[in-house]
Amino acid sequence: MTEPDTKIAIITGASRGLGRSMALHLAAQGIGIVGTYHSREDEAREVARLIGERGVKATMLQLDVAHSETFAAFADRVASALQETFGRSDFDYLVNNAGFGVYAPFTETTEEQFDSLVDSQFKGSFFLSQRLLPLMADGGAILNLSSGLTQSAYPGFSAYAAVKSAVDTLSRYMARELGSRRIRVNTIAPGAIETDFGGGLVRDNADANREFAAMIALGRVGLPDDIGAATAEILSDGLGWMTGQRVEVSGGQNL
Repeated sequence: MTEPDTKIAIITGASRGLGRSMALHLAAQGIGIVGTYHSREDEAREVARLIGERGVKATMLQLDVAHSETFAAFADRVASALQETFGRSDFDYLVNNAGFGVYAPFTETTEEQFDSLVDSQFKGSFFLSQRLLPLMADGGAILNLSSGLTQSAYPGFSAYAAVKSAVDTLSRYMARELGSRRIRVNTIAPGAIETDFGGGLVRDNADANREFAAMIALGRVGLPDDIGAATAEILSDGLGWMTGQRVEVSGGQNL
């Protein structure tokens, strides 16, 4: 059974990319993980296996954050998983990471693409947090995923950046309203990262990679571990007096 002082984090989209790195970095600090995956169960199980090798407990649950009508049933599954895996009835941290990017010019972005971004990136974070709050321990923390694209315009990401700007605003309101429970709420805003985001634009397109690197003070695009490590720091007790903040982790992009 998990020791009483062991922290537990729920991370959406923990099977790959940034979520995978977040899970592994938090587990390295002894934090138990409840991760979600959309369809890649094999990858999720591999992440859980790697966490288990570190002597930390983890469980993975299927979830599509674009479908808020499933959140009530998901919360029930979380409650069961907390008790069965960790011997607890609550958890400490929620990282709203799951989602995807759309790379399309403003004039070509479809209503379907726009709606899918709103459902997964904004509505999902809003209502999943709301649904899981009764299971969150007082003094916990919520971290929402934003983007460096909300502060600088890169053609092709108008819809994505607009939705992430809404996440920034939501986080400030959540921080204000949940402060009575001592729950901190912040956003982490990655810069250009080598993942499959936007169809792998930064990772797989050498010209785009060089173009973004030229914008960054530290001279390179980011890696998932840059964000995983930062996430662990933001959720740590050392930043326990920080809430309502947008923390950009971009290597100094577009300074």
